[in-house]
Amino acid sequence: MTPTVEIEQEVGRVVLSGQFDFSAHREFRQVCETLIANSSVREVLIDFQNVNYLDSSALGMLLLLKEKIGAANKSLALVNCRDTVKQVLEIACFGKIFTIR
Repeated sequence: MTPTVEIEQEVGRVVLSGQFDFSAHREFRQVCETLIANSSVREVLIDFQNVNYLDSSALGMLLLLKEKIGAANKSLALVNCRDTVKQVLEIACFGKIFTIR
């Protein structure tokens, strides 16, 4: 999985596809750090539209990202989650931690 980044005005979108697991750690971290460092980006969206699987390491990556985004005074939302992804997020109680749209 290679995440792609789209920036439109103050919103940075990380588009994921395929399996979101530990093998995506390095690329995911790099693209997210790019958005965090971009002073014009105020909101970061993680787009799960093309994700068919995520594991516990992906959940950990999201939690670390949430901390970094908060420290940078930006907002974070998880968007376009398929049913399988929503189930994992619900089981992990991520709806209480993240904005899921």
